[in-house]
Amino acid sequence: MRLRTDRGGNRRLSTRIFANQLVILALTGLIGYVLFAFAQRAELDRSYEQRALDIARTMAAEPQVKQAMEDGGGGDVVQTVAERIRRASGASYVVVIDLRGIRHSHPIPDLIGDPVAEPVVVKDGRPHVGTDQGATGRSANGKVPLYGPSGALAGEVSVGLPEHDVLGELWHELPTFALYAAIATAIGAAAAYLLARRLKRTTFGLELEEIAGLLQDREAMLHGIREGVVAFAPDGRITVVNDEARRLLGLGSALGHRLEEVLPDGRLRRALDGTLTGTDVSVLTDDHCLVVNHMPVALHGRELGAVVTVRDRTELIGLLRELDSVRGLTDALRAQQHEFTNRMHTVAGLLDIGEHESAYEYAIDTARSGQALTEAVRRHIGNPQMVGLIVAKTTVAAERGVRISLTDDSALGDDPPHLRRLLTIVGNLLDNAIDATAEAPPAAEGRRIRLTVAEGHELIAVRVADNGPGIDPGTAQSIFEDGWSTRPERDTARRGLGLALVHRLVQRHGGTITVSEGPGAVFTALLPQLNTSPSSQAALLTAASAQGGDRR
Repeated sequence: MRLRTDRGGNRRLSTRIFANQLVILALTGLIGYVLFAFAQRAELDRSYEQRALDIARTMAAEPQVKQAMEDGGGGDVVQTVAERIRRASGASYVVVIDLRGIRHSHPIPDLIGDPVAEPVVVKDGRPHVGTDQGATGRSANGKVPLYGPSGALAGEVSVGLPEHDVLGELWHELPTFALYAAIATAIGAAAAYLLARRLKRTTFGLELEEIAGLLQDREAMLHGIREGVVAFAPDGRITVVNDEARRLLGLGSALGHRLEEVLPDGRLRRALDGTLTGTDVSVLTDDHCLVVNHMPVALHGRELGAVVTVRDRTELIGLLRELDSVRGLTDALRAQQHEFTNRMHTVAGLLDIGEHESAYEYAIDTARSGQALTEAVRRHIGNPQMVGLIVAKTTVAAERGVRISLTDDSALGDDPPHLRRLLTIVGNLLDNAIDATAEAPPAAEGRRIRLTVAEGHELIAVRVADNGPGIDPGTAQSIFEDGWSTRPERDTARRGLGLALVHRLVQRHGGTITVSEGPGAVFTALLPQLNTSPSSQAALLTAASAQGGDRR
C-alpha cells in the first residue's frame, strides 16, 4: 500500500522552520554580542585599573618622593617625578597627597596645594581601585599608600588612566567579536537549513496543517470503524491499536511492544506478523472467528512497517456452516424422497396386481428398517438430542454410501455433562469421517465408520474410526490448527475450522484429543466429568454448530 500526499498552506513547513530558527539565531547572536561587549568592557576596566595601580606603586616606590613626603612636601621634587612618570606611562594624572588630603602633584599645577574632595582611603594600608570623574575626566583609578624611608605612612599616590583609552581598545576588538558572531550565525543558519530539510523528509513533505488534519482523521477513523486495526513500525513494534482490535485480540496495553511480548506463539501471531501470507486469513481464538489481512506500507520507496486489519466473522461463519449443513440435509432428504417414491411405486404395483399380502409385508419391513436404526441407537444412548444427531448423520452417510455403526461398548446417560460440547464434537468428527470415507475408494468391507460414545465415572470418551485414507505421517499436530485443510473451500462453509473448534473446546475444558496417523483415521476425545471450564461458550458453539462439520 502506498500513500499519496498533497501540499497545502501558504508557506511550506521547511521554510517556516528555517525562518524561525534564523530569527532565533540572529536574536541569540545579537544578545550574545551585547553581553560579550559588556563583559569585555568590564574586563578592560579591570585591566586598566590594574595598570593604574601598578603605576601608582611605581610612583610610591621612588626614593625621592618617599623622602620628600616624609619631610613634609619637598618643594617641586614630587611634582617633577610625578609628571615624568605620567608622561612615560600615558596616565591622565599622577597625584600625590599627604595624610591631610593636600595635593603635592597634579597635571594642573594650579591645583597643587589644594585639598582633595574625597577622604584619604589608604589609611587602612591597602591599595584601592575604581573609576572616578576627576578634573581630567573619567578615568580608571588606582590608589596605593605612600610610606616614608622610616616606614611610616606619609601619604597616598593616586593614578588615573583615561576612559577613552578603554573605549578605544574596546571598539578595536568589537569588529573581531562581530565577525565571530556572524560566522557562528552563518553556521547555525546552515545547520537550521539542513535540519529543516531533514524534517521535511521525515514528514514526507506534509505541512503543519496537513499533519494536524491527518491526526484528526486518523483518530476519527480508528475509533469509528468496526474493524480492528493494528499498525507496526519497521522494527516490529506496535504503534497503533484501535478499540476494536483490543476487544478482538485482547491486546490491552500493547503500544510500543512487539507481538511476541503480548501474544503467545500460534496461528494468530503468525497471521498478524505476516508469516502467514494471503488475503482473508482465517484465525480462530477462544471467543471469535477472525479474518486477518496483513498489508506492508511504503511511501516514496521507504518501508514504514505494516497495517493489519481484523474482522470478526464469528456469527457469519456460524451461519454459513449451518447453511452448509442444511444443504447437506436437504440433499439427503431429496435422496430419501426418491427412495420413498420408489417404495410407494412398489407398494402400488403390488396392490394393482392383487398381491395385497405382499404389499402389506413390504410396507411393514420398510417401516421397521428405519425404526430399527433408532432403537439400536437408543439402547446405548439415553439422551434424545444425541440420538437424533447420530440417526441424522447415519442417514446422511448412507445416502453417500457410508455406513455408520455405534459400537457395543457405547453408553451415554439421559443428561450427560458437556452435552452441547459433546454434540459439537461428535457432529464435527462424524462429518470429517463421512467426507474422508465417501471420497475414498471402497474397502473390501465397504465404507464404514465406527462411533463410540462412552460415559465413565471420571471421563466421557468419544471415538470415531473410519477406513478412509487416514492422516499423512507427521501431520497429526497440524491437523488441529485453524485453516488446515486438504479440501478446497466451498461457496459457503470455510474449510479448516471444524477440527480447530473441536480441539479448542476439548482443551478449554481440560480434555484431550488425539488422532492416529496412517490409513484409517481414529479420533479420540476425552472430556472430564466435572465442568471446570468458563461458563460462556456461545461464540465457539455458534461457529461450531453440531450439524456443520469440518472438511479436511
